[in-house]
Amino acid sequence: MTINEIRQIILNILEDIAPDEDISSIDDNTKLREQIDLDSMDFLDIVMELRKRFNIEVPEKDYEHLATLAGCITYLQPLLKDRLAAS
Repeated sequence: MTINEIRQIILNILEDIAPDEDISSIDDNTKLREQIDLDSMDFLDIVMELRKRFNIEVPEKDYEHLATLAGCITYLQPLLKDRLAAS
């Protein structure tokens, strides 16, 4: 899976969780919570969506990797690559 595909997956999840937010101008290197209105429950919803859609478990100690879009991509790329290679 490419970086752009992973980025789009994350943006789709953000659209589902925060439908009133404009995600079209999200900067990949700025914390998501500084750019859109996400509370701690929204963040947990993102983690749960990753689990539901891709069967990916994100341990709490790794949540810091999901703070930015770039961090999400870097963290998820090897996990998604392995998952999708098998399908």
